[in-house]
Amino acid sequence: MSDSITKARHRSARRPSTPLTDLAHAASEQMGTAGRRTAVVASSGLMITMMAIPSNAATQASGTLASVDTAALTASARAVLNTSPVVSAPADLEFTVDAPVVKAEKPAPVVVVETPVAASRTAERAEAATTTSTDTATAVSTAPAAAVPQSVSGNAVLEVAARLVGTPYVSGGTTPAGFDCSGFTSYVYAQLGVSLPRTSSAQRYAGTVVSRAEAQPGDLMWSPGHIAIYAGGNQMIDSPRPGKTVQFRTIWQSNPVFIRIG
Repeated sequence: MSDSITKARHRSARRPSTPLTDLAHAASEQMGTAGRRTAVVASSGLMITMMAIPSNAATQASGTLASVDTAALTASARAVLNTSPVVSAPADLEFTVDAPVVKAEKPAPVVVVETPVAASRTAERAEAATTTSTDTATAVSTAPAAAVPQSVSGNAVLEVAARLVGTPYVSGGTTPAGFDCSGFTSYVYAQLGVSLPRTSSAQRYAGTVVSRAEAQPGDLMWSPGHIAIYAGGNQMIDSPRPGKTVQFRTIWQSNPVFIRIG
């Protein structure tokens, strides 16, 4: 009897087969079958129901994806959710923010520096304004009559007339409360007992006409529409017009008529 040199073959060791293993293997083979539901028993002993997705689902006539049953969670997933930490905030929670303090500062005042030319012009304007004010005040203070001429002294007519300087002009006035031109001359001569006509045009013929060279202080001076009293030299005294007063002033008429009364 000869010895056989052929070595015996042995099956490789396999994982022990159990009913659960056979069931899982059968379920995996059936995954490609559309619409079939397979029950798989997990090692933990739980039964998991799975819906197999057919391989030709993308080409189905409806063109929609199969729905997923979210309620079918695994036990391990449920355990993770149940053990997840829960974060909650109290209803009276207050949040604080550290904000920087902002301060508003006033801008520095603007200083205007005048150049020598501008300062000089400002000074000139101020000086001019002062001069104008002074001149105006002087004019107002000297506006009333000119100085009383020396011819008044010893002349009864001019002495009476000089006492009425400053009396306001009043149209139709014949008293020291107010005079018009002829009312003034009539009043002055009346104080000396001489009666003159009331109007200037009538007084023009109340006496004798004399030349300017022959005229004496106290004579009447007539010009169309106005009558005055000659005060000697180039002066006269009269009640000029509304807004003015009785005053001594320079003769302004170019060719007045001189009239001597008496």
